[in-house]
This record gives sequence, C-alpha cells and structure tokens, in this order.
Amino acid sequence: MIPVFMIFFFIGREWSYYAACAVFILASVTDFLDGYIARKYNQVTDFGKFADPLADKLLVAAAFIGFVEASLSPGWMVIVIIARELIVTALRTVAAASGRVIAASYFGKVKTTVQMTAIIYLLIFGWRDFHIGAVSVNLVINAIALVITAASGIDYLYKNRELLKNVK
Repeated sequence: MIPVFMIFFFIGREWSYYAACAVFILASVTDFLDGYIARKYNQVTDFGKFADPLADKLLVAAAFIGFVEASLSPGWMVIVIIARELIVTALRTVAAASGRVIAASYFGKVKTTVQMTAIIYLLIFGWRDFHIGAVSVNLVINAIALVITAASGIDYLYKNRELLKNVK
C-alpha cells in the first residue's frame, strides 16, 4: 500500500492528502488486524515478529520522508526518527543471529501509535499549519513524535544492552 499512499500524497492537492490519509489508515488497520488475528489463532511466527515491525517502519518512513518534501516535517527530525528505526532493526538482526527474537515492546507500540497519529494529523491538517500564538502545531506534533520515538529507541537499546556487548 506504500506506493499507493505515496502517489496520492505527491499529487499534492487537498483531496489527495485525504486519499493518502485513507490509504495510510487502511494500511495501519490491516496491520493491526493481522497481528490480532495471528495472536488470536496462535499463528505468531518469528518471521512475523520481524516482518510486521519492519512493514510499520517502512510505512512510517515513507510518510515522514514525504513530509520533508512537502515541508510538513523538519528534515533533521525525520532523520532521527528513521535512524531510530534502523538502529532497532539492526538490534533485532543481532538478536536473531544469537537465536533471540525481540518482539515489539509496549513502549514500541506506544511509539507506533504516536507516529501514526502524528501522520494522520499532518495528512489532514498539516498543509494548513495552524498556530497557537507563534508556535506551529505541525512542529509540536513532529516534536512529540520525535521525543517518543527517541525514548523508545533508547529503551530498546537499554533493555538489550547485553546483546551489544558481544557484537564484534
């Protein structure tokens, strides 16, 4: 769904942002349902534990990269957000090489929810860039996503620090 999302997003019209938002929400809901069904029917696999968060990361990265292009998100914030995603993915790869699987933590799920909420807000309202006094609401939304994302990454690194001691 990422290519369809990006096509609508880069049309750059009000209606196309709403269409991109609908595709993003559909992708997010189907991702949630996939995980729910897998847990309910005991179909959770190591591949799913790795691939599902990776798909989330790709969808979120595509949206935030698009936001930089559309001047809805500062580039440096998006670099930090994507860097966190790459670092956690690398940590999962190191864990997998050691026979361990790092499933999404509660904090990681909160991070995903905050990012997805920020993306939906920016798709619906971001192009208007509301202000409260001199403060851009877009900047506040981006900052909240950045802080939660960075804190979640630090949490993953801290909880799995013993894996990093053995990396050569």
